[in-house]
Amino acid sequence: MKRVILFENGSDVNGKVFMVTHSVDELLKAASVKFNIIAKRIFTPQGGEIDDIKLIRDDDILYVSTGEDFIEKNKNITSRNHEWVTLNVGGKLFTTTRSTLTHKEPMSMLARMFIEKEDSTQFRISPSKQDNSGAFLIDRSSTYFEPLLNYLRHGQLILDGNISAAGVLEEARFYGFEGIIGTLEEMVNEENKRHKGAEALNRRDILKAIMSTPATSELRFQGVNLAGADLSRLDLRNINFKYANLRGCSLVGANLSGCCLERADLSYANLENAQLVCVKMVCANLEAANLHSCNFEDPGGLSANMEGVNLKGANLEGSNMASVNLRVATLKNGILKNCDLRSAVLAGADLESCDLSGSDLHEANLRGANLKNAAFELMQTPLHMSQTVR
Repeated sequence: MKRVILFENGSDVNGKVFMVTHSVDELLKAASVKFNIIAKRIFTPQGGEIDDIKLIRDDDILYVSTGEDFIEKNKNITSRNHEWVTLNVGGKLFTTTRSTLTHKEPMSMLARMFIEKEDSTQFRISPSKQDNSGAFLIDRSSTYFEPLLNYLRHGQLILDGNISAAGVLEEARFYGFEGIIGTLEEMVNEENKRHKGAEALNRRDILKAIMSTPATSELRFQGVNLAGADLSRLDLRNINFKYANLRGCSLVGANLSGCCLERADLSYANLENAQLVCVKMVCANLEAANLHSCNFEDPGGLSANMEGVNLKGANLEGSNMASVNLRVATLKNGILKNCDLRSAVLAGADLESCDLSGSDLHEANLRGANLKNAAFELMQTPLHMSQTVR
């Protein structure tokens, strides 16, 4: 009995070994199960189609397709002369041109991914971030990405009625589409006026809800309007504030440990001396917020998750942020003087013009971070090259 190694069409990774039984159809059925596809055709490395089991030799390397013609491996998506590229965003495929991704927003993440190196035919993105078909993997929302891609194509930002402007705004910040962030912020403000016509809740409303909720029940203020409320020195542990409007709130000395503040608006809020242990702040907006002397470190070792958070111009001076996850966060012009950032994850973060003077960055991960004009005077431990190089 013969055995062969099968790869998916156009790929030379994740191959699988098969025993050749009685027919090509049986081999296709086995490949369908192992590759989780509907296998229809088998090719030799030269592109010849196999239609008879007798043509297969022991230890042959073959390629299986779902019906499409043979794809030569040297004609993959990173070819210098191949203008078309495919993106796999959150599991959905988008096909566009390299010039579309690099022309309209030349400083965006997508433009940096696909701009060509001066001395190479390869793009800057790592091949490990491609799926088996050659599409570039981006782990973000496909729903909010589509209007952004159309904006890159024709220069107009058009949102369908069922698309949240707040969701598109967060994606625009993530990709670095500076040209439309202002427009989207205006759209979000208009949405807030339409959907939050009721007056904002105040301190008394929050205290009433806390007092009337059993300790064993989850307290949720998801999406509520708390703009400008005085919540200082309250015990708000483990409350769900996801998507809440906390803009300009006073949270001085409040205990927000374990809170979910994902995509909440905390811009211009005052969180001085707040407890933020194990807080979940993924993609929250804390632009120009005051987080002076906050504590994020959990004695049990669990990390606060602030991935993708907007801390542009925020004041975090003297905060304990050991092991905090700030991957791809925006901290441009932020004040991080005398912060404890031991083992913090700052990979891909925007630290342009940040003041990190006197901070402890021992074993912090700064790979791929933008450190342009960042200040590192009087640091407790010197940075090593391994902390900053990809």
